[in-house]
Amino acid sequence: MKLRVASVAGLLLAGALPGAYAAEPAYPQRPIRLVIPQATGGGSDTIGRYITQKLGESLGQPFVIDNRPGAAGMLGAELVKQATPDGYTVLLCAIDTITAPIVSRRAPFDAIRDFTPITQLTQSPNVWLVNPSFAARNMKELVDMAKAKPNQIDYASSGVGSMQHLGGELLNRMAGIQLNHVPYKGGPPGLVDVLGGRVPSILSGMQGALPYIKAGKLRALAVTTTKRFPAVPDVPTAAEALGLKGYEATNWQGLLFPAKTPRPIAERIAAEVSKIVTLPETRARLDALGYEPVGNTPAQMAAMMVFEQKRWTEIIKVAGITAD
Repeated sequence: MKLRVASVAGLLLAGALPGAYAAEPAYPQRPIRLVIPQATGGGSDTIGRYITQKLGESLGQPFVIDNRPGAAGMLGAELVKQATPDGYTVLLCAIDTITAPIVSRRAPFDAIRDFTPITQLTQSPNVWLVNPSFAARNMKELVDMAKAKPNQIDYASSGVGSMQHLGGELLNRMAGIQLNHVPYKGGPPGLVDVLGGRVPSILSGMQGALPYIKAGKLRALAVTTTKRFPAVPDVPTAAEALGLKGYEATNWQGLLFPAKTPRPIAERIAAEVSKIVTLPETRARLDALGYEPVGNTPAQMAAMMVFEQKRWTEIIKVAGITAD
């Protein structure tokens, strides 16, 4: 009789505390929302859609794409920050997710504090380009010209506080020069003006620049990664061209959850992405777009973000870069 009572009591307790006795439902149980803080059609948007389509297939639930461009990506990021941390709202992040709040006079979030890292999807270099008629034939000649003519050699970027702007400021600091920054509202308008000879040089994302490099319409002087980029193997890194160890200004994309999302969910997504980016068709697709696959762990993603935040905070403060 005592055994029977004990058994009934155990069943009642189990019913009252399902979290303690019943296994959690398998994740995911419904579609997952992917917030892309850029407009449709760009490189980040293309990558986000491609990877999460395959991710949805492996998880058994689709990703619903929600493009929320604005405020240098901060609009979409803030939306995800405020979402329920249950694994059903994901942010497609980039280096701007870290740098934009530092540059902004209104910082609605902190990329380290307010999000749970999942994985870095890809990385790609920026590339220093000049009009073919410009006198500088290589990176050293560009730097020598800038030393001889401080603030007289213009370089275009995709906007104030962009990674292209920051990469230029990093070069100014490390090479002891002062190139004159000319910001544009996005990379394409800047490329157009360099093509037309109205601005002599630009630090551009590889995706927009690659067709012009291949066609010989722009001269590539150097890439900003620590190793040469497979799509343009003959173009040196800026570090090797100038002997500047540590010069790097890399673009990347990744995935973030809101802060306090359970770690096992992030690890599940990261493990699936790691499989996807090793697929031959994925690698071929990313190579055509000018990206390299990564697919690291949440811990590796977190460490990378902390490093990036510390490094670019210093550059932004020293250069006095601010934006509304």
